[in-house]
Amino acid sequence: MNNFHTTLFFFFGFVSLSLFHVSISSIVSTGDFNKDFFVIWSPNHVNTSDDGKTRSLKLDQESGAGFASNQMFLFGQIDMQIKLVPGDSAGTVLAFYLTSDQPNRDEIDLEFLGNVSGQPYILQTNIYVDGFDNREERIYLWFDPTKDFHTYSVLWNLHQIVFMVDTIPIRVYRNHADKGVAFPRWQPMSLKATLWNGDSWATRGGQDKIDWKNGPFIASFRNYKIDACVWKGNPRFCRASSSTNWWNQYNFSTLTSIQRRWFKWVRTYHMIYDYCKDNERFQNNLPRECSLPKY
Repeated sequence: MNNFHTTLFFFFGFVSLSLFHVSISSIVSTGDFNKDFFVIWSPNHVNTSDDGKTRSLKLDQESGAGFASNQMFLFGQIDMQIKLVPGDSAGTVLAFYLTSDQPNRDEIDLEFLGNVSGQPYILQTNIYVDGFDNREERIYLWFDPTKDFHTYSVLWNLHQIVFMVDTIPIRVYRNHADKGVAFPRWQPMSLKATLWNGDSWATRGGQDKIDWKNGPFIASFRNYKIDACVWKGNPRFCRASSSTNWWNQYNFSTLTSIQRRWFKWVRTYHMIYDYCKDNERFQNNLPRECSLPKY
């Protein structure tokens, strides 16, 4: 990144943090993995620090691992600092996502697809609504996500879903329900993280398999924040715009001008797949949202 981009990066980060600074009263997480999450898969492959502030997942030939939030949410912002599997991680998949776990589930996915050493990491995002997905986008991350922790975020409100990496928006899925486009707005979702064997498809379409002699494969988590509406059975509370439900306020209904610039930068220089440009896949009948504005 040149000096111009570096300057803009720090300026954008400052502005973004200012825009997303909200009342502490809406933060529902404690910062302790043991209090906010439970292990859903292979407890002996989940390691948590004594103070509960950091957690890691391990994948080996025996098993992968995963954890999930104790509560479910309907709208809000989720932030998690993650350090991805280092070295030759081909075939591994680390998923960080919101899901309603229903047959006709809603889901907001970030999937980090392992790479052969020396190749850039791919971040795939996807959105399920009423059980249907086919909304994949992929970008190359512009840094090495295995060297240090980076913050991955989802802002989900009545107006839009924004995926962010270190506060930079990489994807926007707008609520065009009034135009017949499905949008997740009724089903509460829990937050999950899983590390698993996806070598049938994850790296170069499944051509590069997991090399188990490079294992175990470990991904680490810390400094998460869940600033969201806890589901208590009544969607009206979570759909209201209030000082607590800050994410539903007008200021967060679309990207700011600075965010739009960074969004365009990611799309121009780092995007490698967009379902909205895959005419062959959809037989020249692209999904309706592809022709509608993102902000």
